[in-house]
Amino acid sequence: MADINTVPHTDIMRSSLGRARGLGSARAGAHHWWMQKLLSLALVPLTIWFVFSAIQLTGVDHQGMVAWMHSPWRMGLMAALVIATFHHLHLGLQVVLEDYVHHEPTKVAAITLLKGLCVLLAIVCLVSILKIGL
Repeated sequence: MADINTVPHTDIMRSSLGRARGLGSARAGAHHWWMQKLLSLALVPLTIWFVFSAIQLTGVDHQGMVAWMHSPWRMGLMAALVIATFHHLHLGLQVVLEDYVHHEPTKVAAITLLKGLCVLLAIVCLVSILKIGL
């Protein structure tokens, strides 16, 4: 007979495969968390590069900016910065919506709107980068 003062084991309801993989009931939480961490790790050097580049470009006219942007490396780094930023933004705000919006239809609509807005803004930024750089 179990002692009343013992804490129940929380893994009882999980399958042995679920315990081995360490996944929760949604089976995707770990991937979401890892993506946020890897994106934040990628954003550190990209943001430092962007800030130093912006400082170097102070006082440069439009033609100088266009000339600076013509480098394929700079266009690639800017595109990576935009994609990583908006994907990281989407993942972070999705967690906030999932945690604090309790009405399911509103939550689904808000997450869908968030994803659409992040994709739209990322596309606008990427088209701008291509238009300036090419």
